[in-house]
Amino acid sequence: MTEHKHDFPAGARKATNVSLDSGLVAEAKRLGVNISRACEAGLSAEIAQTYAQQWKAENAAALVSSNEWVERNGLPLARYRQF
Repeated sequence: MTEHKHDFPAGARKATNVSLDSGLVAEAKRLGVNISRACEAGLSAEIAQTYAQQWKAENAAALVSSNEWVERNGLPLARYRQF
């Protein structure tokens, strides 16, 4: 598997203050949801999404160029396709 900048190794935990909707907190407690782990999962997903958006923006010209090339020339290995 490829390691990305957002693949953080498990490490020491850091206490952090966050403000959350009180209704969400109450419901999470009622359901037994680990709020810290849920926030961590959400933050990790947000980081991954932001990296993906940044990558797309930084590589937009190359993607357009590549797609234009394929439109003009076809897929390079198309003759080997079995479907």
